Amino acid sequence: MSEYLEKIKSPADVKKLSIVELELLAEEIRERLITGVAKTGGHIGPNLGVVELTIAMHYVFDTPQDSFVFDVSHQSYVHKLLTGREGQFETIRQPGGLNGFMLRTESEHDSFGAGHAGTALSAALGMAVARDMSGGTEHIVALAGDAAFTNGISFEALNNMASTKRMIIVLNDNEWSIDKNVGAIAEYFHKIATNPTYVSLHDRAAELVERFGGKAARHIARKAEEAAKGIVGRGMIFEEFGLNYYGPVDGHNLPMLIETFKFLKKQNKPVVLHALTQKGKGFQPAIDKQKKFHGLGPFDPETGETKAVGQKTYSEIFAETLTKLADGNKKVVAITAAMPNGTALDLFRPHHPKRYFDVGIAEEHAVLFAAGMATKGYRPFCAIYSTFLQRAFDQIVHDVALQNLPVVFCMDRGGLSGDDGPTHHGLFDISYLRGIPNLIHMNPKDEDELQDMMFTALQHEGPSAIRYPRGIGPGTAVKVQPVALEIGKAEVLQDGDDVAVFALGSMVAEAQRLAKMLEAEGHRAAVINARFAKPVDAECVALYGRRCELMITMEDHALAGGFGSAVLESLSSQEIDVPVVRVGWPDEFIEHGKPEALRAKYGLTAEAAMASARPHLKRPVGV
Repeated sequence: MSEYLEKIKSPADVKKLSIVELELLAEEIRERLITGVAKTGGHIGPNLGVVELTIAMHYVFDTPQDSFVFDVSHQSYVHKLLTGREGQFETIRQPGGLNGFMLRTESEHDSFGAGHAGTALSAALGMAVARDMSGGTEHIVALAGDAAFTNGISFEALNNMASTKRMIIVLNDNEWSIDKNVGAIAEYFHKIATNPTYVSLHDRAAELVERFGGKAARHIARKAEEAAKGIVGRGMIFEEFGLNYYGPVDGHNLPMLIETFKFLKKQNKPVVLHALTQKGKGFQPAIDKQKKFHGLGPFDPETGETKAVGQKTYSEIFAETLTKLADGNKKVVAITAAMPNGTALDLFRPHHPKRYFDVGIAEEHAVLFAAGMATKGYRPFCAIYSTFLQRAFDQIVHDVALQNLPVVFCMDRGGLSGDDGPTHHGLFDISYLRGIPNLIHMNPKDEDELQDMMFTALQHEGPSAIRYPRGIGPGTAVKVQPVALEIGKAEVLQDGDDVAVFALGSMVAEAQRLAKMLEAEGHRAAVINARFAKPVDAECVALYGRRCELMITMEDHALAGGFGSAVLESLSSQEIDVPVVRVGWPDEFIEHGKPEALRAKYGLTAEAAMASARPHLKRPVGV
């Protein structure tokens, strides 16, 4: 029974509680997070780490008048619990339920939607400048993890921040993104946090705040600030950008956080509060296995154990294949942007540690870095989710493709990303890459073909992209030795002369189902595994375009500018007039939910394709 949490219908109810009651509320929230996310899956570790920070923010500030901007916003579950959504919490990441990230259409308390890292500071600065221009008085608070500062956008925002009047940045420092943070920024924050003078002050802080309140908080903040400055030089990096720095403070000490926020609320300048937190706090399995409990599916709330999956995922097949390719080629290198676990490159790393590079949450840099290595004869494989590679579009065009460099973009989560929703669905990569000269774009129908495409990309003297889905594939056994595919050559799986179904990637299996349905009604159907979204097999398109009465394209991608559009362009350029039914995602952002249900809802099934095809089909002879 949650004595306090169930009474919280809005942030106003948080302000009614005493400090002791707030600390009991924090315990109840942790219990609610663990039991709730155990059923639905989600980002449990990050949320357990910001319980006290979020409570203190809502205690001192007033949303929705004041605005909270969460970087990535995967750590917004506590915020949702405190803003009238506790009764819906069991629906988080479920079809029709709460989104796993901040969503402006979900609540007036969600001031800015997110899903990608590095966005909070720029968005918050925009809000603060707009407020100042309008003569407003509200407060803007940005909560960003230390990993967000490996992203260049954060520093672009810092470069412009000094001119605003009031803004608070809360640096939630837990030393992790999904994996351990890397690079100079991470080392810089660690140096501050481990300063002996700060550690001594930290031990005395709780007692002083309890005895003397806000005055003590200001004293501790000032002393810790001076201590930190003493170990890194003449001034903190934030102060060089014109921001006043306070901290580091204990991000789990509610009394100190409240008093510190009260003090910062009165400052008429941009400030940074450096709060040290423990990712997964209150749940030992999440502390012991930080990477696993960053975000995961349902788990046992007592032990933290998850259901074992026997079949290997596409990500794991990718990593194992890359390891084998690297075994035979010393020029193969692997690059990830803070996603070694999500892309499974943590399986590659032990085998070739000197050829593994995690550049932090910096996709633009990852692509440029790969381009630089490629100029020196190396073969970089950039493993970046389809949705995150969007951020590096200019680098792909200008720095890789323009110079025709052999960089391989391995786009995990190509297609739906299910419970994560529209910020993570990889539904646009064919569209945003297909128009780039020199680049080839592949999509395997199964695990074995993924291996072949990686080997093909390694042999190709130019840029290439491979998209593959989240999770497991059809379970096809892989060859001992992959083979190189002919660039732009489709695979005819089944011949026919009434209807031709061109399918890409994961939709090949659905195309084969569709063919059986067509045949059951007397239509001879061809099934073509397209393999390449670019270049499309023009010869194959022409063959079936001239022979068949109908063509159908199927793709796990947006229809606008996708594979179906490429087939239409090929038909047009060859002056072939044949009806084409395109199956893919409509021109809208697709909500979160179970992939099977979403495909049924939006018509990415054999049944929906059959219904769309019928008006174009002639009745078979004798029927």
